[in-house]
Amino acid sequence: MDIAEVARRSGLPASTLRFYEEKGLVQTLNRQGERRRFAPQILDQLALISLGQSAGFSLDEIRLMLTSNGEANIDRQALLAKAAELDATSKRLRAISRGLKHAAACPAPSHAECPTFQRLLKDAAASAHARKTSRKKT
Repeated sequence: MDIAEVARRSGLPASTLRFYEEKGLVQTLNRQGERRRFAPQILDQLALISLGQSAGFSLDEIRLMLTSNGEANIDRQALLAKAAELDATSKRLRAISRGLKHAAACPAPSHAECPTFQRLLKDAAASAHARKTSRKKT
C-alpha cells in the first residue's frame, strides 16, 4: 500500500507517516520511485499508536511496544501502571470538578469565607508542590 493510500485509509497526513517512520514506529517495505510503500498491517500499527497516544503513552513508550517487524509486544506491567495513573488523574479531576461546582453555588458571601473553598485551595497548593517535587526527582 503506498503512502497516499495509507494516509487516505488511516486519516493521518503523509507527514505524520513520515514522522512515525523517522521515530521508528513504522517501517516502509520499499519505495516505488519516490513513494513509500507499507505492508497491509500498517493500519493495525497506526491504530495501536493512536490507542497508545489516547492512553497517554509517549511515542517512545509506544515504540517499545512494537517489535522490529511492527507486531505488538505490549508490556502488561506498563499497561497496569498507565491505568493506575489514569485512575489517579480521573480521581483528581473529579475532585476539582466537585470543587468548581461547589464554588459556583457556594452560599458564603465570598470564596475567602467558604471553608470548602479554602480546603480546595490548600489541596491544590499541596498537589502542585507534590508534582513539582516529583519532577525534580526524575
